This record gives sequence, structure tokens and C-alpha cells, in this order.
Amino acid sequence: MPKDSYLAGLIGSGIGPSLSPALHEREADRQGLRMLYRLIDIDPLGVPPEAVGDLVRAARDLGFDGLNITHPCKQLVLDHLDALSPQAEALGAVNTVVFQDGRAVGHNTDVTGFAASFARGLPDAPLDRVVQLGAGGAGAAVAHALLTLGAGRITVVDALPDRAAALAGALNRAFGEGRAATASPDRQARLLARADGLVHATPTGMAAHPGLPLPAALLHPGLWVAEVVYRPLETELLRTARALGCATLDGGGMAAFQAADAFRLFTGREPDAPRMLADLTELAGAVGAPH
Repeated sequence: MPKDSYLAGLIGSGIGPSLSPALHEREADRQGLRMLYRLIDIDPLGVPPEAVGDLVRAARDLGFDGLNITHPCKQLVLDHLDALSPQAEALGAVNTVVFQDGRAVGHNTDVTGFAASFARGLPDAPLDRVVQLGAGGAGAAVAHALLTLGAGRITVVDALPDRAAALAGALNRAFGEGRAATASPDRQARLLARADGLVHATPTGMAAHPGLPLPAALLHPGLWVAEVVYRPLETELLRTARALGCATLDGGGMAAFQAADAFRLFTGREPDAPRMLADLTELAGAVGAPH
């Protein structure tokens, strides 16, 4: 008999402002389900990101149905799972864990979430040359999504050169040689001058990490700018880019659509993704951009 009550949560750092609990609990309520969604923030717990394995085991033992995983644990959690979906394995990053028959199975709904958001928000954006800031878990998902959508070449810029190189190598193996490259931050100006678009996939701009991820002078009206951060919906990067006349995409769509896919994995029920996007927009607007 299908369940009508679910327990889920989110593991990450600085996640107090997360809208995930409201998104999942609202959708469950509308479907006649009971969903309790708890935040498991490693900062007030005083534990390092490497403790994610212990937290996953504790959640499984406590009867959780599943977990979402966010920065900085999306890659660290891999070693603590019993199985991975093909997409999560290809990405080397997990943002959703489902507990099935005592096993912890990792999935990644960021790829489909970003692809759906990009197709909806920037449907006619040129994709020949894309610069991406960030090669972490979210960055891997976004790059896979963009190449799946037909991007010609993605250049990955990350403060950790080895991490950028590992992502570019994985992308070239998956999509064909020459589809991905890396560059150091000091080459951003030259790259962006010739690029069609900029994707930002680092924590900079989040409530806990305010600011710009690159000098504002590198932006120009010929760029589209897509953001992964969704809290606040209007980051300093998007505000600056819009003022210059850039087409922009906030992180709300990715957050809502990946949450819808995670809800489906947790409950086996079909979510109303557009309704969840409307929820996110309402909730993010209610708290105001400065938070």
C-alpha cells in the first residue's frame, strides 16, 4: 500500500535560508500527503563536510525516506552510498539520496533541473561558446545540462585548477573531445569578450557568501548570464548584468525543477513542477532579496 507520510531533509552548510522545506511540504499537502522536511546544517552542528557519511547513516537509521545534499557535500557523499543512478555516476556528484530497503541510493536532479530552467528562461540563447565559473557539484550538473542542450564548447574556470581539469576531462569523455576546456581566472577577460554566455556555479552571491564572483567590468551586453544561486533570487551578479542589458536567468527555476524531481524520487508521486516554481518565486519574494 502506498505511504501517505514521508520524512526527508537537506544536508549542507549555511542552509538556514533554504526554501526546500516549504517547497516539498507545500506540494505534499496539495497531494494529500504528510511531508516533514528537516534542515541538517553542518555549521551549527559543528561538524566538517566530511561528516556527511555519518549524517546519511543516522538519517537512514532514524527512518528518513530520503535526503537532499547541497554545498559542500555533493561530491563527498559519494563514498558513503550503496549505489548511484547512471546520471549521478557520470557527474560524480549527488544532490538526492533515497533510502530503499536499507540501502542509500544517490541521484542527481540538478542536471534536469537546470536544463528545464534554461530551456524555459533563455530559450533562444546562443550556445557556441560558454564560460562557466565553478567546477563543484553544481558546476558539473550545469555543464552536463548545457552540453546536452547543444552547447558547442564550455570553458570551466575554477579556483582549484585540478578540479576544473577533472570536470573538463569528464565532459570530453562524455560528450566528445574539444567540448570542454579549462582556463585560469586571469584569462576571464579575454574569454568573456568572445563568449555567448556566462554561467555562475559557485556559492558567491548566496546569503552567506555575498558579493560578485568576478569583476563587474568583465560583463558586457552581448552576454547572457545564468545563475545557480537562488537565495536571493536577484544576486549582485544578476543585478549588475541586468543593468548592463544582459539577458539573465536566476537560479529559481533550477531550484524548483530539481526539487520537483527529488519529490518524485522521495514519494513516487508526480509533482506539479510549474506550481512548485510559482511557490519558490512567491517564497523568495516574500523574504526579500537582502536576506
